[in-house]
Amino acid sequence: MEFRKKALAKLQSPEELDVPVRFARPQGLLLLLVTLLVMAAGCVWAVTGTVSSKLTAPGVLTHAEGGYVLQSPVAGQVTAVHVREGETVADGVPVVSVRTDRGVRAVRTVARGRVTSLAAEIGSVVTTGADVAAVERVKSDDDPLVAMLYVPADKGAALPVGATVDLSVGSAPADRFGQLRGTVKAVGRVPRTAQQIRGFLGDRELAERFTRDGKPRAVLVSLTRSSATRSGYAWSRDDGPPFTLETATPVRGAVHLAAQRPVDWLLP
Repeated sequence: MEFRKKALAKLQSPEELDVPVRFARPQGLLLLLVTLLVMAAGCVWAVTGTVSSKLTAPGVLTHAEGGYVLQSPVAGQVTAVHVREGETVADGVPVVSVRTDRGVRAVRTVARGRVTSLAAEIGSVVTTGADVAAVERVKSDDDPLVAMLYVPADKGAALPVGATVDLSVGSAPADRFGQLRGTVKAVGRVPRTAQQIRGFLGDRELAERFTRDGKPRAVLVSLTRSSATRSGYAWSRDDGPPFTLETATPVRGAVHLAAQRPVDWLLP
């Protein structure tokens, strides 16, 4: 009751009625104004702005038709090697000769291409189905390179054809030469097994690496050509690396997904 009496007495005393009431200090008004401006800018950006995202995935430089692993149809000892690594050979060309119980048999190419590696040498013994060579399917020495990316199966289906791609090339550090430019040309409809990837790339180690976390989708990236660079392809820097690019070079691609308005994902 004592506090109530004091409060009523305070209200009835007229000596402070002529004192102006201060609702906020100048610093508070300035803070309020800045807050309102920030909120207004955020609302405008949410309606008119866009948010860009990227999907990164490992891959490798190759040719559009891939390659194949040439295997021996017979067992025996290799008596001759008829080709060299890096040599372009026609369809049906003998790669190695194998001495069998029924005489010497030639192991021949099954399609035109470039021999990227040889697994057999003179004197070695091969079994039926053993790897003899890896051959990359090319029609000529100047066939353009492509990048094959392997993205998680649950994310690959959303990649749009025509999306721009920035590629970090293993043999050309990005901090010195920039990134290789490209666009998505095709996206695999179904995930690839390690055996399918090996059959396309002709490389067991790469197939195991790309399927380590599950079966991925293959994304074909067309590289942007340029006559102004030594490599023959466009880079984020004008000159790019001072050398040509080789197949089987590891890359890591960043696919630029379609820009989305923030309001699409801010609202439930």
